[in-house]
Amino acid sequence: MIQEWLECITCHAQYDATEVHYTCSKCQGLLAVERPATWHQGLTTALWDGRLSSRNALDDSGVWRFREAVMNVPAATVVSHPEGRTRLYSRPALSRFANVEALHFKHEGENPTGSFKDRGMTVATTQARRVGARAVACASTGNTSASLAAYAAQAGLTSLVFVPAGKITVSKMAQTVAYGARVVKVRGDFDAAMDLVRKACDALGIYLLNSVNAFRIEGQKTIVWELLQDLQWNAPDWIAVPAGNLGNTSAFGKALKEASDAGWIKKIPRIASIQASNANPFFLSYSGGFATRHKVKAETVASAIRIGDPVSYDKARAAIEFTRGVVAQVSDEELLRAKREIDGAGIGCEPASACSLAGTRILREQGVIKPGESVVCVLTGHVLKDPDVIMQHVAGTDPLESRMVEVDADLASVERALKPWL
Repeated sequence: MIQEWLECITCHAQYDATEVHYTCSKCQGLLAVERPATWHQGLTTALWDGRLSSRNALDDSGVWRFREAVMNVPAATVVSHPEGRTRLYSRPALSRFANVEALHFKHEGENPTGSFKDRGMTVATTQARRVGARAVACASTGNTSASLAAYAAQAGLTSLVFVPAGKITVSKMAQTVAYGARVVKVRGDFDAAMDLVRKACDALGIYLLNSVNAFRIEGQKTIVWELLQDLQWNAPDWIAVPAGNLGNTSAFGKALKEASDAGWIKKIPRIASIQASNANPFFLSYSGGFATRHKVKAETVASAIRIGDPVSYDKARAAIEFTRGVVAQVSDEELLRAKREIDGAGIGCEPASACSLAGTRILREQGVIKPGESVVCVLTGHVLKDPDVIMQHVAGTDPLESRMVEVDADLASVERALKPWL
């Protein structure tokens, strides 16, 4: 059995993986889960592919299918819904919109609670069980809280979520409450909630499940491994991903490095990390050659990435540098237009997800993405995550009112009403 440990990405101090550690006690650097250099021996694409037809409960998860490279615990310890096994889509209309012929969409909104967060939460909640936690907590703009609440309920753990007051959608709050979480509304933004939950966890002995927890990253990296498997291990040229707290950017970099080290892929895709222009601290840092770590007062219609001081900055920077990636920004108008295209293609996504398509379109226009290069856009959340945005912003050339009509309960009224549409 491969044994993992926690290692500081800055000073390389090591910590026991069965103990509670979030950051390095020596330099306060972020921690990563590491394994011996021989970790990938015997772990082949044939092994992963063989599990696709398995009836083993763990193999039914798109995370625990790769368990030897994620976390080594007894099967009885694992907390899984299961998650993953999300689909890879292509649509000619979206290829034309982005001017990218080989364009696919990995839809993480098809996870059990409707977002990619379930991939990280299954591993982090399993780790909570391994370290003997009785309560778990997170700060969230919505998706993390819903996922944490669901997995904590399954594991029999008390769940606490810290959310920015007035900044979380009703649909996401409803999910969180339905699964039994206790909600702390913080008078401030996400970054204030994040600061407060970290202090509360340290003071009260609660286990923190935000992406500063290295085990979250171990689950989220399987998004990349599964999309590579979907493509029969023929790596695309680019992977585009929305960027908020930067957990996915970090996880994707780790996933690609490990896939390359293990020999599962012949080339390393470049990561395109896409932010909203009014919530763009990582873009600002990238634009200045990472000379300065920027913080901003974030405000965007895409609530899932409304984050001004991303926790996983250092890991994400390493991921961009390792993959020769780029960071781009899109306006709310641009991401909403991309969302309308995705929704109109019958796929659907939450607003933040559409950053991946909007960013791909811009990078193609700028010539960063070359003609003939292939792209996988990651869609991070389900279309029903932010229904208010659909009702308020679907306008444009096809305003919402033009799609709805009220009629009397007789056929003649229906015929008159439908005539312009037929």
